[in-house]
Amino acid sequence: MTAPIKVDIWSDVQCPWCYIGKRKFEAGAAAFGGDVEVEYHSFELAPDTPVDFEGTTADYLSKRKGMPLAQVEQMMEQVTTVAKSVGLDYDFDRVHQTNTVISHELLHFAKSKGRQLEMKERLLKAYFVNGEHVGRIADLVEIAAELGFDRAEVSDALTSHRFLPAVKADVALAQEYGINGVPFFVIDGKYGVSGAQEAESFANVLAQVAAEREAEPDSAHKRSDKEAAR
Repeated sequence: MTAPIKVDIWSDVQCPWCYIGKRKFEAGAAAFGGDVEVEYHSFELAPDTPVDFEGTTADYLSKRKGMPLAQVEQMMEQVTTVAKSVGLDYDFDRVHQTNTVISHELLHFAKSKGRQLEMKERLLKAYFVNGEHVGRIADLVEIAAELGFDRAEVSDALTSHRFLPAVKADVALAQEYGINGVPFFVIDGKYGVSGAQEAESFANVLAQVAAEREAEPDSAHKRSDKEAAR
C-alpha cells in the first residue's frame, strides 16, 4: 500500500492568510483525490505581542508595519473579501490581538491526542470569526472542553507549559528551512509552497508527487533487470 503524501504546514493562529490557505489547500487536496496526511507546525508571526493588546488589529498592524491606519484598514477589507470567497466570514472588529504561543501549545496537546486538525480549525475560527480570545489559558481551556477534551488535563498541560519545547522546535525548524512567512507548505519533504496559493496549484503539486512516486518503483525494477542481465 502506498503511504499517504505527507504535508507539513507552518502557520499561526492569528495569520489571516493561513486560514484562507487552509481552505484552498483542502480544496486542492479534494480535487487531487489521493491520500494526504497533514501535520501543522507552529510559527509565531509576532512573538513580542502582549497577551492583552490594547487596541484593534488595525491599530496593531499600523504600529507594527509603520503604515497609515486607513491603508491598513483597506488591506483588511481586501483580506475579508478574499476570505469570503472561500467561505470564511472574518470579523476583524471582534478580533482580540494577542500572543499566540499558548494556542500553539494547545495545538501540540491536541496533536498528542490525534486531534490536531480539529483543534487547528477551531482556533482559527475562534480568532477570525467568533471573536474569542486565544492567548489566555482560561479561554483556551474552555475551547478545548467544548471539543470534549478533559478540562483538568488541558489546564495542567497549558499551565505547566509541557508542550512549549515542541512549539520552539517547530519554530527552530522553520528557521532552518528558511521559512520567514506563513502559510508555508512542505509537500512530501521536498517541495515547498509559500502562501495561500490557489486550489489548482496544490492539486498539481500533489499530483506531481504521486506521479513521481509511481515512477520510482518502475525505475528501480528496470535497474534490477539490467543488473540481472549482466
